Amino acid sequence: MINKKNIVAGMAVTVLFSACKTKDLKMNTSKEEIATEKKTVVYQVFTRLFGNKNTTNKPWGTIEENGVGKFNDFTDTALHEIKDLGVTYIWYTGVPHHALVRDYTAYGISNDDPEVVKGRAGSPYAVKDYYNVNPDLAVNPANRLQEFEALIARTHKAGLKLIIDIVPNHIARKYEGKNNPEGIKDFGANDDVSVEYKRDNNFYYIPKSHFEIPDGDVPLNGEKNPLVDGVFDENPAKWTGNGSRKVKPDQNDWYETVKVNYGIRPDGSKDFPELPAGFDQKSYQEHFAFWQDKDVPDSWKKFKSIALYWTAKGVDGFRYDMAEMVPYEFWSYMNSAIKMKNPNAFLLAEVYNPNEYRNYIRLGKMDYLYDKVETYDKLKDIIKGKSSPDGLSDIQKGMSDIEHHMLHFLDNHDEQRLASPEFAGSPERGKPLMVISTTISTSPTMVYFGQEVGEAGNENAGFGTRSRTSIFDYIGVPNHQKWMNEGKFDGGQLSDSEKNLRDFYKRLLNFSINSSALMGSYQEIQSVNRQNHAGYDESLYSYVRWSEKQKLVVVVNFSSEKTSEFELKVPSEIISKWNLKDGEYQLTDQLYQKDAVQLKVNNGEGIAKVKIAPSESFIFELK
Repeated sequence: MINKKNIVAGMAVTVLFSACKTKDLKMNTSKEEIATEKKTVVYQVFTRLFGNKNTTNKPWGTIEENGVGKFNDFTDTALHEIKDLGVTYIWYTGVPHHALVRDYTAYGISNDDPEVVKGRAGSPYAVKDYYNVNPDLAVNPANRLQEFEALIARTHKAGLKLIIDIVPNHIARKYEGKNNPEGIKDFGANDDVSVEYKRDNNFYYIPKSHFEIPDGDVPLNGEKNPLVDGVFDENPAKWTGNGSRKVKPDQNDWYETVKVNYGIRPDGSKDFPELPAGFDQKSYQEHFAFWQDKDVPDSWKKFKSIALYWTAKGVDGFRYDMAEMVPYEFWSYMNSAIKMKNPNAFLLAEVYNPNEYRNYIRLGKMDYLYDKVETYDKLKDIIKGKSSPDGLSDIQKGMSDIEHHMLHFLDNHDEQRLASPEFAGSPERGKPLMVISTTISTSPTMVYFGQEVGEAGNENAGFGTRSRTSIFDYIGVPNHQKWMNEGKFDGGQLSDSEKNLRDFYKRLLNFSINSSALMGSYQEIQSVNRQNHAGYDESLYSYVRWSEKQKLVVVVNFSSEKTSEFELKVPSEIISKWNLKDGEYQLTDQLYQKDAVQLKVNNGEGIAKVKIAPSESFIFELK
């Protein structure tokens, strides 16, 4: 799998927009507003894989050999169990119709050339038709849109909200909008292909050049296919999705996609109106009003129409792939339009450049961004023994003004599975990371399906590589399938340890969505404990969270071998903020309700004797 983060890190010209420095600004959402909210928990499902009961798992297997999940597999029972886990949103990944190697010509769908498709099932980020859904996901492909609309209704009936992907930076090399609403023309239909760039072209071109298939990947692992002939008809050639301007992209380029033009000239300058100074402090209504009389590039209009189409169908929000490769002025334009239709829309962006976080939140009107390169990467380094937990405090301090907008996760379709040897090494070792990820801030929490039952991504799926659950192949997800239990969704095939793991996730997530303290204040107590107390070693991390109604002390042990016994210090500053008088107070663990620990406050400082087992975590509530 291509590492998108490494590509982005080296993009100077590819990103094609200049940074606007907006540091030290007030956050969009006030602490008072956040305190009235409840924690959000997103459950990401790879829709094609979720309901697949087939356990064959043949590398490069077909649907007939390896099976595929359907929209209908998300039954009322399945959705109820997901909600009961402590989930508030489902992210159905891979819903829009993307390029794949399967014959659906009987349904009016053209075949895709395997030489510009990754894997057999195809990448969900090479969208072929934005106004319909993946035919693989339907029992009857002719009614695939209606089947997805029924899933929207079932999801809402279960008390859940849902988001789907929009991939604004790139689309499939062979995009065919056969389901466009009236008045919507296809991408590229009106492009002037004689020039590299024109503002209202949807693509960038390499005039008088034919596209050439990259060397390296062997389509379908060498299987014969009439479309595998060494040629893909694209004349003139277009820029590739990651910004490559080569007629013949590299094997590691996103060669199955073409880059969308948003009015950024090839030299990186902007060919559209820019937001005036001070718009980082403006509401989405004011952003919407700003764009009403502005002439904007054609690609902006096309993607706004796509977003509003799905919003009208009841989709509650979107996850935007590689959002930082598209200028934040466009996001202001589109997100403000979405919010005018649905003020509660959930807008999540994949952004990896910390220097741009505030621009995409404040100018792009994003609700949430991936907290990947700071919190996620730090936790991964800690559990792999590359770093001390102490640095978590610096990360929280550095993002204190935007922490609510930074979505936390440990697993997703792009990353190595938490339980894999390449990450935590076991589900148990992932537990303290999950407690930190869920409780350290007011941000939303995301869980990737199978994470809660210890899925390690060990399969050789074909194009996809082990340690990640493949997004390119037809494959089963073994631990998830054991929980699914042939469609009963009761965990009937799980081992005792897997059942206990899911119980841990259920306890943690349900506590988080009902805790007022987790939407309140944070302060680390790591530094005072590391400095002043013997027995409190570098594998431990602690902090406090509180609201008017609830006070929490969180302690985790990252060590998978060592039991630690120490006196935990709650400094005078916290004791004062909590208005605690000298005396004894009970600290009761909220995960497993173990025997209470006594917090003794003397001369305005608190001490609690704690014994914590390997990979154990406590969420103590002050009683």
